[in-house]
Amino acid sequence: MLQMKTDALMVTPCDEEEDNMAMLCCHGKNGEMFMLSRYPDEDEVELTWDYEPSTLDGLKVTLTATTLSIELAAGDADALGGKDHLQITHATAASDLAEVEETLQNILKGTGTFTRT
Repeated sequence: MLQMKTDALMVTPCDEEEDNMAMLCCHGKNGEMFMLSRYPDEDEVELTWDYEPSTLDGLKVTLTATTLSIELAAGDADALGGKDHLQITHATAASDLAEVEETLQNILKGTGTFTRT
């Protein structure tokens, strides 16, 4: 399992300047970059890890007040350098978590599983 720490999860539930793309992005304390994005008319999610993009479907994402857990299907582990699980520890403000949840629901709708605990 990969682990990463970030100050905050940056989200855009629907970017009108980018054809209504939904995006979640964060940067780790060691310079890592993670991004999930999806256009509303596409069936797959784009996952970018350390600036290497991959298209996936079947993601399982769990959000808590302090962690974001990303689980990939076994065949997609190459998207995370051979790992199938990424756990991001974050310090996103509680008042911003509703927007994070909305963004993840937009990204995963019909192509993945989202859980908030």
